[in-house]
Amino acid sequence: MNLEDFHTYCLSKKGVTESFPFDEVTLVFKVMSKVFAITGLDNEVFEVNLKCDPEKAIMLREENPDDIRAGFHMNKKHWNTVLFEGNLSNKELKELVDHSYDLVVKKLKKSEKEVLASL
Repeated sequence: MNLEDFHTYCLSKKGVTESFPFDEVTLVFKVMSKVFAITGLDNEVFEVNLKCDPEKAIMLREENPDDIRAGFHMNKKHWNTVLFEGNLSNKELKELVDHSYDLVVKKLKKSEKEVLASL
């Protein structure tokens, strides 16, 4: 999956916005103001930080050591850095994005979930 496809996929999800809160090259995707994906636009390799269930994060890293590692500059327990131009299929990459998005939505306040549902 390339950057353009990733960008389009993230924005197709309900309640998602994009921004550059840190600098002009770090693209952040949020659902209801909560981060679920971060990528650098100036990296030589296209990779994305995605939120992940801690147990699943460890399993994914062990099963895909060339494509998934502990989140770069993130909480290593809850974030993975995923290589998007590696051996993972587009289906697998979308599942990882979905998992990150779903984890964030699950932790939203009830009022935020209601707003999200109405979109």
